[in-house]
Amino acid sequence: MSAATTSPAPAGQPERTRPLGRLAALARAELALLVRSKGVMFAALVVPFALPLSVAQTVDEETLKNAGLTLGLVLLPGAIGFSLLFAVYSSLVAIYATRREELVLKRLRTGELRDNEILAGTALPSVVIGLVQSAVLVAACTVLLDIGAPEAPHLALLGILLGLVLMVVLAALTSAVSRTAESAQVMAMPVLLVLMLGSGMVVPLEVFPDSLASFCERLPLTGTMTLLRGGWTGELSGGDVLTAAVTSLAWIALSLFAVRRWFRWEPRR
Repeated sequence: MSAATTSPAPAGQPERTRPLGRLAALARAELALLVRSKGVMFAALVVPFALPLSVAQTVDEETLKNAGLTLGLVLLPGAIGFSLLFAVYSSLVAIYATRREELVLKRLRTGELRDNEILAGTALPSVVIGLVQSAVLVAACTVLLDIGAPEAPHLALLGILLGLVLMVVLAALTSAVSRTAESAQVMAMPVLLVLMLGSGMVVPLEVFPDSLASFCERLPLTGTMTLLRGGWTGELSGGDVLTAAVTSLAWIALSLFAVRRWFRWEPRR
């Protein structure tokens, strides 16, 4: 190993790798496994691009106009949301559960890697895919839908970063409460449906009845969608930004607590 990834050790003892080196090594190994899984790669690379196109065919532009929105301002955040759900959340649910069933996670814990490094390193390739997809979607929608550059790019970036972290911890939590890799995918479906339909990805909350919209504003991914849309419109007030960020952070904190308490590192018997 290079000096960048190791720390000096007393004579006769093996060198200890540094955290970044351990994360990079695990991420490279996970990427190699990810590429071999055709089903996961299809869900991660194809679905996030295909779903927004199908949604665009069902959107009533007159309804959007009455709500003060445009097709571009609905499709772009929605497309990024689909990427977060399928490239990150859905793929990681399968990955965490499969690695647990194959005893990979259990073996990793016998080495230098700490628990949080195992979860983060396993998630890193999916997170990178989500980031790259988001950049591609922003570029494509800017050109094809003529929505222009974001008025508040820091809000859009904050929304994406919070969304990525949230999807990772939600994926770990979903796999934790699932008995097998197959049941993990079943457990993920209700989460996917609720977040797609209730977070403003497919249907903007502005067209919902007030009581339903108020409930949906508290869903995990709604804060990310609010920040993304506000990043392009620049019309979010300080209170709206704070509410969206606090909602996302609260879900992240709650999910982290649940993962630390219930995440399983070996198969259920």
